[in-house]
Amino acid sequence: MGKDYYKILGVEKTATDDELKKAYRKMALKYHPDKNKSPDAESKFKEAAEAFEVLSDSNKRTIFDRYGEEGLKGAPSGGGGGMPGGAGGNFQSYKFHGDPFSTFSAFFGDEDPFASIFGDGGFSQMGGMHGMGGMPGMHNMGGMPGMGRGGAGTSAMFNNIGSMMGGLGGNKPVEKQLACTLEELHQGCTKKMKITRKRFNQQGQATQEENILTINIKAGWKAGTKITFPEEGDVFPGKKPQDIIFILADKEHAVFKREGNDLHYTTSVSLKEALCGDATLHVPSITQESIPIHLGSSITKPNCKKKVKGYGMPISKQPGQFGDLIVTIEVEFPLSLTSQQKQGIAQILS
Repeated sequence: MGKDYYKILGVEKTATDDELKKAYRKMALKYHPDKNKSPDAESKFKEAAEAFEVLSDSNKRTIFDRYGEEGLKGAPSGGGGGMPGGAGGNFQSYKFHGDPFSTFSAFFGDEDPFASIFGDGGFSQMGGMHGMGGMPGMHNMGGMPGMGRGGAGTSAMFNNIGSMMGGLGGNKPVEKQLACTLEELHQGCTKKMKITRKRFNQQGQATQEENILTINIKAGWKAGTKITFPEEGDVFPGKKPQDIIFILADKEHAVFKREGNDLHYTTSVSLKEALCGDATLHVPSITQESIPIHLGSSITKPNCKKKVKGYGMPISKQPGQFGDLIVTIEVEFPLSLTSQQKQGIAQILS
């Protein structure tokens, strides 16, 4: 059974040209091998290009609708009789040229869908913690959309760019979230970010330049902290270059949750330990220490909290001071009890 180009692009057979373009654009950007490293990305990228080339050509699409993929190749239609080429007049058999990148290039023209400052191809994390981690893998970060098709004309393109970037009143800063682990924010770290910015001339033509920005993150900085790099963004004629602003965010942690300068951790004890006491819990810390917490002889109520002073996050404005570790203790109840156990508990509690 031949390929179903409509299914590949995820459109109906009644899809309009605009719907086909939107579908191809979405798939091409999603599965571009430079951006998507999954094993099947390259094949899906190629399939999308082939499907778009066929369906965007009215003659090829007609042949495909009548005879399927085999009809495009000039093969017999399997029961329809004859060669589909005869039905298509001067139609010659079609075979995909095998280069999806040329299809991609022809479709986007002068537009570089990845080349804005924070585009998938122009903004990457390059540094590790405290200058010790070397160069970990490039981590793509989402960003601004492409700048428009070349066919619109340079004047119109430049006007659109100027409007999008803040109008005559000056360019708006470009803001991007910078996610850090709690460990990085606890110790402080240095990150190096690769950016690609554009310089536009009066005709709307752009040149690109790359730069590495070094971000020194201080211990204890909180989510929402802004780090500004003045005039490191795109450059437009007659305007001040954009500022680039990184906004810190906490990455979700598998063990701790941050609230201000405090860290929260949840653990549990058995019902026996909760009622009888004299149990010692060992809880982790962000510095990988094991902290003993003795429950004492009193009853531990469900969701009671224990505070461990000084084991939270550093307080950035008070060097040497730390928040606390707040431990929430849950009580595990048994899933079932025997009749004898129930009678024993009833007698004890009566």
